[in-house]
Amino acid sequence: MKPDASHLFDPALIARRRLRGSIALVMAALVVLRFAAEVMPVMRRADLVLLDFWQSLRGTERPSPQVVIVAIDEKSKGQLVEKPLATSLAEARHIASMVSASGVRAMVAHTLRFNRTVQTVQAHVPEIGPLHALYLSQRFEPSPLAWLDRRTESGGGIVLQTGVHSFDLLRFLTGCEVTRVWCRTAQIITRETEDSFAMTCQLSDPSLVAAIAGSRAMGGRVGLLELAGARGHLLADHVHGWVHLVRGTERLTLSVPAPVPTVRETLDAFVRALREGTAFPISIEDGLRAVAIADAAYRSAERGGESAAVAGLSGAP
Repeated sequence: MKPDASHLFDPALIARRRLRGSIALVMAALVVLRFAAEVMPVMRRADLVLLDFWQSLRGTERPSPQVVIVAIDEKSKGQLVEKPLATSLAEARHIASMVSASGVRAMVAHTLRFNRTVQTVQAHVPEIGPLHALYLSQRFEPSPLAWLDRRTESGGGIVLQTGVHSFDLLRFLTGCEVTRVWCRTAQIITRETEDSFAMTCQLSDPSLVAAIAGSRAMGGRVGLLELAGARGHLLADHVHGWVHLVRGTERLTLSVPAPVPTVRETLDAFVRALREGTAFPISIEDGLRAVAIADAAYRSAERGGESAAVAGLSGAP
């Protein structure tokens, strides 16, 4: 029997719901305060409200709620879920299953896909292909958010909270699935969770190799991307907004559009798909795949960097 999803969009019920838990409160503050000027006009145009995804889906409290934005008008029902989709693979699978069974339309907010530097890189990939190697790295200063290092609230460290951005970008830029990983993690400043990791990946295309690294314990902020192909290289930094195309010993600096608030762009894409009845650019399955890669990374790290298959691929359960 198909579950009754009508309660998900009952305005009276939505009005009574409250965000619970540190992650939900922090993310709500992030959206409403830091990006208020950019996102509130979009939310008002589409009649969007903030609520707890787990509450809306199951009607019960979850240990680590994520913020979701819901369009509650009758013609365009949908949910936008903050990344990561969940803090565990089991939970992510359950959410994906519930969304599929209920028929509710849902999108995961992997906002980095809307970064102008990332989009410039993606647009020029055909010029250097076929791809043979890819490297992604995000490094940040230590975070002032104490809850990130409380495992019971965050569910994990840099691998889960930030690494999922890179895991999603790897799939986005290559069109390939990650099937197996080798990962090592470190605690430089943190006490309960990892704040640094390095990982190599086996992809569904055997001719393509990839490596991903991340840290929030460094003295500067960078977001490096290197894509190497048979006809050239693309070198970029999505934090500082530059892209170079390299062929042989020549380097050409490519034009990158002015940066835009990626949270606002994510909301715009969400609302546009709702209004036009088109597919969301980032699906629940995309969110599930990112969490599955994080799960494999943690299993590999627990075994000292030994190989770990990504669940659902290469025979992994």
